[in-house]
Amino acid sequence: MNPRTATVMRTTRETSIRMTLDLDGTGKTSIKTGIGFLDHLLEALARHARFDLALICEGDLQVDDHHTAEDCALALGEAIDRALGERRGVHRFGWALAPLDEALARAVIDLSGRPFADVSLGLSREAIGGLACENIPHLLRSLATAGQLTLHVDVLKGDNDHHRAEAAFKATALALRQAVAPSGFDDVPSTKGTLRGAIHE
Repeated sequence: MNPRTATVMRTTRETSIRMTLDLDGTGKTSIKTGIGFLDHLLEALARHARFDLALICEGDLQVDDHHTAEDCALALGEAIDRALGERRGVHRFGWALAPLDEALARAVIDLSGRPFADVSLGLSREAIGGLACENIPHLLRSLATAGQLTLHVDVLKGDNDHHRAEAAFKATALALRQAVAPSGFDDVPSTKGTLRGAIHE
């Protein structure tokens, strides 16, 4: 299998992002977004997916955290999409349960080529570590959109919002790791022969 890496540079009037991604890494990260809990969630995602991820974001945090959070997720999704290429030789599907103390999260992924996300985290706090809780499910939806994948994530139980959010990202990481893993076959796992914007497969 060819190296599955990508470099993404994303610059707008709201953010400037530089990112490198290796899907076949060891979970090594260097992440600086200016938002502590966003760094934490992205580190958990990369670590447990075993992706090597370097990300630097300079965002308009004087406005709020929304643009930085959204654009980092869009850039990561784009990097995953680029690194996967035509999605040949991958498992395609992945699913996982991940606990964090009293919290339990479930994630299911299809590298379908069709962006869709159904995310239900049940967070009740206004913010965690400088990241608005409303932006946490938005991160996952943005990742699915730019990554051209189908993503279902729900937190089945949990009392602590930090635990609920982190468990959701860990479950997503484990499902991603399974979906992108080499299948041992050199084909595109679709009845249509493509996972690039397919309608039915």
